[in-house]
Amino acid sequence: MPLSEHEQRMLEQIERALYAEDPKFANTVRQTNPQVHYKRRLVKASFGFVAGIGLLLGGMVFQAVPVSVVGFVIMLVCALWGLSGWRRAAGSASVGADRGPKRQRPGMMDRFEERWRRRQEGEH
Repeated sequence: MPLSEHEQRMLEQIERALYAEDPKFANTVRQTNPQVHYKRRLVKASFGFVAGIGLLLGGMVFQAVPVSVVGFVIMLVCALWGLSGWRRAAGSASVGADRGPKRQRPGMMDRFEERWRRRQEGEH
C-alpha cells in the first residue's frame, strides 16, 4: 500500500532529522543488508561447531565425559543456529524471485465446505 503525499513528506522530515541528529547511525542503518547479518551468523555458528567438535574430541581423549557432553551440546546449538541463519539468508535471497502462488492441498474443512456448497446448489 503506497504512502499518501502527507505521509511521504512526514517520512522525509523524519529521515532528515535523523541524518541531522546522528549521521553515522543513519548511514549504518541505510546500508545494512539483512543477508550480511545471516551470513555472519552462519560463520559464527561454523566456528562454534568446530569448537564443539574440539571439546567433544578433547573430552573423549582425556576421558572427561562432562566436557564431551558440553562439546556435543555446543555442536547441536551451533548447528541449529547456523541452519536458521542459512534458511533465512536463502529465504531473503528468493524473496524477489518470480514464483507463482503456492498450491496447497485442500484441507478437511475446505472439502466439507465444497460438499456443502454443492448440496445447496442442488448438485450431488
